[in-house]
Amino acid sequence: MSEESPLTMEKRDDPAEQKRLLEQSLSDKETSLGYILKLAWPMVVTNISFTVMQFIDVRMVAELGTNQLAAILPASFLSFIPASFAMGVIAIVNTFVSQSLGRESKKECSSYCWQAIYMGLAYALVVLSIFWPLAGAIFRRIGQPPEVIQMEVDYFHIMLYCQYPIILIWASSQFFMGIHRPIITMYAALVGQVINLAANYVLIFGMFGAPAMGIAGAGWGTFIGVTVGAGIRMGMFLSRDINRTYGSRHTLGIAFSKMWLILRFGVPAGFGFMVNIALWGLILFGLVGSFGKENLAATSAVWSCVRISFLPVIGVGTALTAAVGKMIGRGRKDLAFKQVRVCLHLALIYMGLLGLAFFIFRKSLMQFWTSDSKVIEVGVKLLICAAVFQIFDGVLIVYGAALRGAGDTIWLAAIEALGAVFILGLGGFAMVRFFPELGSLGPWMAAAGKIAFGAWANWWRFQGGKWKRIDMFKRRAVGVAGEIGTEVE
Repeated sequence: MSEESPLTMEKRDDPAEQKRLLEQSLSDKETSLGYILKLAWPMVVTNISFTVMQFIDVRMVAELGTNQLAAILPASFLSFIPASFAMGVIAIVNTFVSQSLGRESKKECSSYCWQAIYMGLAYALVVLSIFWPLAGAIFRRIGQPPEVIQMEVDYFHIMLYCQYPIILIWASSQFFMGIHRPIITMYAALVGQVINLAANYVLIFGMFGAPAMGIAGAGWGTFIGVTVGAGIRMGMFLSRDINRTYGSRHTLGIAFSKMWLILRFGVPAGFGFMVNIALWGLILFGLVGSFGKENLAATSAVWSCVRISFLPVIGVGTALTAAVGKMIGRGRKDLAFKQVRVCLHLALIYMGLLGLAFFIFRKSLMQFWTSDSKVIEVGVKLLICAAVFQIFDGVLIVYGAALRGAGDTIWLAAIEALGAVFILGLGGFAMVRFFPELGSLGPWMAAAGKIAFGAWANWWRFQGGKWKRIDMFKRRAVGVAGEIGTEVE
């Protein structure tokens, strides 16, 4: 049996060496597949459960007929356009919280969450005041079939009310992800979604003595579900355990400096996300709507299938943002590359398999949604297009999440806006104008091109490493901000 030399024993007992070994152990752990999976799986489950809930929601509404199926997704999209701005802004809370965690500034974590809640609730009030009276005019303006407009308006109005509890959900979920405790969000989401589905069943079809409300019942079921989910999250946020570590009951004061930081880094992301969602809605439901309600119904069904692919990967991306943010807060930006590599492999495998399934089972998937032969014929073509862009979507989400963890939000906003306006927007119009024989497939092909462009751009940006020079807390951002003339040294 060999014995350690005195030099080895002295090196092992040296405090500096012990610190180095501990740091190496933490680095190996937090860049491992096991660590990423532990952090990501609750968010993946959350997003999958949300996807399943939305899938069943739309399937319930599809039982009411083609008109109702054609109405629900455009109304959902329109309500999500203003909400997407708040969502994009609040997403930066994950970055601030995770970087604060890495810097051992735990009390700051809950303060950022509160500031996001205050601003989000005020924004939701403004959105309700503006969009409520304009709903009917907007749906008519984007060319929706007359027979579905009133159903779209009814559902849209209810979704505006949903934005209040959703603000609480977004802010608290970003906080829990940032402190690396996403399991809380997962349990709250599962409970809320079960409540949502039960309420939908009762209210859509008029079960157990309740009035049959049709598509409006789906809206109120969602409102009930998200309100329950918001209550659970906020209850945990204010719990004794969280308060003891992060001071969530003692950081309720308004902090304008933190609000400014959230807005500074969050508004570009929110703007880019909103423009992207707006043009997705315009292209997929405005242009597609010009080809008739069968094309709208097919697009609604295919979009519900596509959600199954990208929402779980967004869960992985949310975990990656928190992991990268923590490493940056700790001063170990070099480890972010290893974390991204692990998440990218997960995303590519998953998206590749889903894309293959979309292609092989395209007809069976459409037959699940409807028996309308015209809708099935259109949907089969759209699913082929969706199968093609799956891999690109995985790359887009993973590298975008990593850049968000570093605070590189201006780049993300610029890429989203450029792709949405020039490829999705102008490209979609061009496809309809010059290749009308493609029908609704034309706008979907433009969407695929936009996704591929964003994937390449985010990959190039991350590999270039300019995100390493961004310092969010010292209010010094180098990179895209500097490139457009706002760099502060």
